[in-house]
Amino acid sequence: MQGFSAGTMADQQGKSVLVTGANSGLGFAAALAFAAKGAAVTLGCRNMERGRAALEGIRSTTGTTTATLAELDLASLDSVRAFAAGWDGPLDILVNNAGLMAPPRSTTVDGFEQQLGINHLGHFALSGLLLPALRRAPAARVVVVSSIAHRRGVINFDDLMSQSRYRRWQAYSQSKIANLYFAMEFARRLYEHGENIIVAAAHPGVANTNLPASMGRDPLALITGAVMRLTAQPGSTAVLPVLYAAAAADVRGGDFYGPSGLYGAAAGGVSIEAPAARVADHLVALRLWEVSEALTQVHFADLPPVGG
Repeated sequence: MQGFSAGTMADQQGKSVLVTGANSGLGFAAALAFAAKGAAVTLGCRNMERGRAALEGIRSTTGTTTATLAELDLASLDSVRAFAAGWDGPLDILVNNAGLMAPPRSTTVDGFEQQLGINHLGHFALSGLLLPALRRAPAARVVVVSSIAHRRGVINFDDLMSQSRYRRWQAYSQSKIANLYFAMEFARRLYEHGENIIVAAAHPGVANTNLPASMGRDPLALITGAVMRLTAQPGSTAVLPVLYAAAAADVRGGDFYGPSGLYGAAAGGVSIEAPAARVADHLVALRLWEVSEALTQVHFADLPPVGG
């Protein structure tokens, strides 16, 4: 993995790529890298004005004529369903990147606590609805973007939507470990049922993106965001684990990639790492999958649980 960069990433000509949250930060860096390598990239964005600016930046930088913009709001299951219904053809690479971090408590259109709703449930639904398109690709990849914050995460099934007590960082960590439970269970089911789709996870370490803006404007949030921006690595570096998971030849289902720097938080190349030990709890993963299906009413076609 040493020496891997956006420039050394394999040619992506002929591949169709969807990146959620591609108007800024990590998503923009990923979309830019794929476009530069010849992929037909779709920028899935909630804010179309920012999405158009991002698309223009990618086109002018890379000269691509195949990058496109599509409206996709992970906070609305209706939007997710509409987007998936409009997808045409195979999908080679799905990068589940969009998200927000530690905002004041709010809910999605469907009444979910917004961090769990956007970071996990929206992407869960999107992946399930796009599974037929992934199956039409010869060797599809799904990359689920998590965070080092997953290490503190616990799924609180008794108060999944943080209605009794909302702690913003606790809710964020829950959503990020949910990403990993989902990625590992999805990979497990695909492998056991002989599917030619790889699901891997990645995290950027501490990245200098627009994510801290979602924390709000209270003094503590502003101070935390400023510290993160001062100490973080740029998006162009932070995105490398995501690109590796999406494009490297040696990636296997269930792999988890991050920066090789100090504690997996800083730049220094790409390394494979073990998630928090609790992510290996298959019973929690299975329960979360079942709860996610019930909440979203999205069922992964012909992909029952292992042993089911």
